[in-house]
Amino acid sequence: MADVEATKSLSGLLSGIAQQVYYNNSEITEELLNSELYPELSQEQFKALHEKMKGLLKSIATADMDPAQLEAFLTAQTKRQGSGGVTAEQAAALSRFWKSQRVRVRESLLAQSRWEPGLRGLSWRVDLQTAASRGDAAHSGPVALMELELGRAGQDSEFVCLEFDETKVNQVLKKMADIQESIDRIVHRT
Repeated sequence: MADVEATKSLSGLLSGIAQQVYYNNSEITEELLNSELYPELSQEQFKALHEKMKGLLKSIATADMDPAQLEAFLTAQTKRQGSGGVTAEQAAALSRFWKSQRVRVRESLLAQSRWEPGLRGLSWRVDLQTAASRGDAAHSGPVALMELELGRAGQDSEFVCLEFDETKVNQVLKKMADIQESIDRIVHRT
């Protein structure tokens, strides 16, 4: 019976860590997990267990381990000597948790790594301004107008309007060429 309770507590701890780290649930705190799952442990003992499980879970998630990698990793962890290793029960709980939560954790990590807001759209046009409309003959060349549509997932878009003269357009094109060149170098290297 004690083993069943220990397994439930460890599964709850892993779920709580995932809620904190990957699902951004600020209601789940270390103190809450300690009082609800491990009231018999001191704060220091719980902190050590929490940090160990959090570290293991981060290692597993960062590597996006498949079942074979996970088994090899957990086997190595059970063979470690001292407080750095895990028990067979802890390894089994980690394995069950990862098998059920791998996809969700991966999606969360991907969402957290995206730059927000993202570019949703771009429209442009070139206007020719006359000297009479600007009142200055020196600035009568063409002007590129660009409208960027920016947005976060699930939210309305924001629009940013930019105006470029010919010199600025050439600078932007040069920077874009540099970016493309960097991407090409990286892609062709791998």
